[in-house]
Amino acid sequence: RNRSCSTFLSSFRITLRDATPEDIPLLKKWDEKEHLAEFGGDDDFNDWSWDFELTRDPQPEWRHQLMARLGDIPIGIVQVIDPLEEESHYWGEDCEPNLRALDIWIGEEAYLGQGYGTEMMQLALRDYCFSVPEVMATLVDPMAYNTEAIRFYQEKCRFEPVGIRYFGPDRCLVHRLERRNWKLKAV
Repeated sequence: RNRSCSTFLSSFRITLRDATPEDIPLLKKWDEKEHLAEFGGDDDFNDWSWDFELTRDPQPEWRHQLMARLGDIPIGIVQVIDPLEEESHYWGEDCEPNLRALDIWIGEEAYLGQGYGTEMMQLALRDYCFSVPEVMATLVDPMAYNTEAIRFYQEKCRFEPVGIRYFGPDRCLVHRLERRNWKLKAV
């Protein structure tokens, strides 16, 4: 069956739960993985600061950091933010309201290419982006040279390229998925 981010799967293999401080060692391990480091951008600019971010109390209301699990096995993480409210203003001081921005990783290479990333995106888009009626679009910012991620966002998830944008030293190809182009339908 062809899975896309616009298709509702009747039974997900993946679940998302809030990331916790107990996840920090695994997230740091994933940070070092070659398949993630290659496309993760400049280390000095893109420090995820897991020790700080996952121990903040309270957690920021503008962000969800979610562990993706296959049964009991953590296989990845999804971060969903409100780019207007995000405190570093990564997306710019002039970011429009009613958006969400996503980051997605699959931590272990063995779980790549099996449809888990598509399910992670489906769940994030459904439950953390477009479940909020005011949200009109979702953004992603893959590195401009990450052709596999770009193909995934465009072909599987219906994101449309907006253009090249530099985030610090990182050259990214920003994509946008409008609410009207995202539809859930039963399979």
